[in-house]
Amino acid sequence: MIIKRTLLTCALFISATASATTAPIIKGTNYLSPYCGCCKEWITHMKDNGFELESVYQENLTPTKIKLGVLPEYASCHTAQIEGYTFEGHIPAADIKRFLASKPTRMKGLAVGGMPMGSPGMEYGDKKDSYNVVAFDDKGRTMVWASHN
Repeated sequence: MIIKRTLLTCALFISATASATTAPIIKGTNYLSPYCGCCKEWITHMKDNGFELESVYQENLTPTKIKLGVLPEYASCHTAQIEGYTFEGHIPAADIKRFLASKPTRMKGLAVGGMPMGSPGMEYGDKKDSYNVVAFDDKGRTMVWASHN
């Protein structure tokens, strides 16, 4: 009887753990240069965190960035669109998930300007820059969404 109870407990635990860790895949599109290696590393980071991004390679990303409302001061090497929002640069997946969960109505997306060392896709040994992830709206107003030190 104890063995059956133990087996049943283990089976229930395994079942609960499997269903708890199987989150739905979040789909989107990532616009990037065909020559950028760090963009591909960022896509791997996103995939490892439950995202499935279609890659659209473009020689000139400027028109896409303008169309999606990315201000020049926040431009980076790739631009993603996920669930109607714009995500510019090397943003950690956790920040994007938190943003998508909150579904902000005023904000258009998130951005990490430039390519800070230590951000997803820009890992290089133990080198890490401090950087902010900013949320932006369609009027160019921003607010700090997350800080990474």
